[in-house]
Amino acid sequence: MVIRLQNATYLVRDLDDGIRFFVDALGFVVRQDETFDGGWRRVVVGPADGGTGFVLVPTATEQIGRQAGEDVAFFLETDDFMAQHKRMLEFGIVFREEPRHEAYGTVALFEDPAGMLWDLIEPPPLSGVAS
Repeated sequence: MVIRLQNATYLVRDLDDGIRFFVDALGFVVRQDETFDGGWRRVVVGPADGGTGFVLVPTATEQIGRQAGEDVAFFLETDDFMAQHKRMLEFGIVFREEPRHEAYGTVALFEDPAGMLWDLIEPPPLSGVAS
């Protein structure tokens, strides 16, 4: 039996701004952008190669940017830290620290447009793996 987390809800002030953040800054793709009767729009973004997506939900609540309290909300894994870091800087993403090397990989803390905290992380190469 396989169980996976398909999507998670992600609060945004504006759907199009949310799409720009995920697609332009993070490199995700739009998996669904559909407007239904009554004007309700469903937008789902996620990594191009699959994995958990985000259902973008527009709201004016003060919870935007505070869904994880003061902790890191999400951990964005990449196989090319420096290229992803550069892409995000060029988009204007604010990093709270310089990249650092830890036992679990190269990591840097950044803020999304609402101020929520994320980690950008590249795990270390596997070593000593028997074939």
